[in-house]
Amino acid sequence: MQNSEIIWELVDAKRQPFEALSDRVWGMPEIAYTEYRSVGEHIAMLKEQGFRITENVAGIPTAVMGEAGEGGPVIAILGEYDALPGLSQEAGIAEPKPVEAGGHGHGCGHNMLGSAALLAATAVKDWLARTGRPGRVRYFGCPAEEGGAAKAFMVRAGAFDDVDVAISWHPATMTKVDDALSLANTRMDFQFTGRASHAAAAPHLGRSALDAVELMNVGVNYMREHMPSDARIHYAYLDAGGIAPNVVQASAKVRYAIRARDLAGMLELNERVKKIAEGAALMTETTVSISIMSAVSNMLGNTPLEDAMFKNIDRLGPVPFDAADKAYAAKIQATLGPADILNDYRKTGIAPREDTPLCDFVVPQGTRGVPMIGSTDVADVSWKVPTIQARVATHAIGTPGHSWQITAQGKAPAAHKGMVHAAKIMAATAVDVISDETLLARAKKDHQERVTRTPYVCPIPAEVKPPIKPRPQAA
Repeated sequence: MQNSEIIWELVDAKRQPFEALSDRVWGMPEIAYTEYRSVGEHIAMLKEQGFRITENVAGIPTAVMGEAGEGGPVIAILGEYDALPGLSQEAGIAEPKPVEAGGHGHGCGHNMLGSAALLAATAVKDWLARTGRPGRVRYFGCPAEEGGAAKAFMVRAGAFDDVDVAISWHPATMTKVDDALSLANTRMDFQFTGRASHAAAAPHLGRSALDAVELMNVGVNYMREHMPSDARIHYAYLDAGGIAPNVVQASAKVRYAIRARDLAGMLELNERVKKIAEGAALMTETTVSISIMSAVSNMLGNTPLEDAMFKNIDRLGPVPFDAADKAYAAKIQATLGPADILNDYRKTGIAPREDTPLCDFVVPQGTRGVPMIGSTDVADVSWKVPTIQARVATHAIGTPGHSWQITAQGKAPAAHKGMVHAAKIMAATAVDVISDETLLARAKKDHQERVTRTPYVCPIPAEVKPPIKPRPQAA
């Protein structure tokens, strides 16, 4: 029996408790750096499965590492479990219906992401014990991927210094090897301070911080014409100064997300946005203080690992969805527009398929579509060690990221099948690396060539600490 068949059996042997773990985490959605209950569930599972556990990784109370095995190469399998604000949604239906108005929800599938990664790590642990091979597997429970850059802080703290290879996945609409494309991203806060006054009786004495924010936004919008077409800039008001129009607002705060294809491009854009903020402050006679909340790098690929992972995806085949899975996915698709569905095919680079609400195929390796790129803190791990990710179908084709539709599908049988499939892909790839010294050597050589050309520099300034949130008080 091949190693892949053994590891797939080991995944199937323990799939049910990890499907239940995914459902429990779905039911306790916690946003960046507040994932105390979710990490507690993962720690309990690590203990149950016999891992050696390190809590408070990188000084982050919602980060954990579990290790098994002895000697040999160290394989990290990365999990996440943070949710998104405002995406509360009942499961198993095809209409927007929040569980809690304004509540959080797993609108990116991280409940599945962490559970499948831990299932994969458990299978590798069991395979090491069965075969007696030297090697170590580490499950990293990573919080705050959604804007919190926890993995970048963990890399900076040395959590991956002795890791040989890192493996992860993400719930998706298509099954494929990840394209290793992501945008470097900074989240930066601009706090403007002015002078309050009566807006009618003494307007000349006021200096409006809100005016400064609005002028900054106008300036950045004009800059969009003069920046790379694949860069992205978004903003959100954190404090608009109050609700009284007859008061000149003395304080206002805006958060910017600044993205570019690579770290150098992002740092250049950062400085341009800072200058616009300083200009807005000058025009309004206010002051501005600028602080970086988080930052991540762009993703680095690894060709040998991509080839190895695709062989496992191809050998395993598509996720085994059934007629009931497809019927529910079709109901979800009915809530979408044709452009949503076409968008998935365009960015994947394959022709649209009729009557295929779920991905019942494998996207061929090397297929490239129209790049539509987000950001991830997995990227910073990829600069530290050779890293590979899978995308595995867990929800209907066309489902937008960060949507109520993903939350609704997060506990469906199709989601369970997809996460188990992802665990098999990751575990088999990990076993390949442990078993094949030449694969590990080629992966390291590929990585070294990339980082030699452009050495890694952590995008988070040394003085910036993780924005840790206190543990909620028990009710």
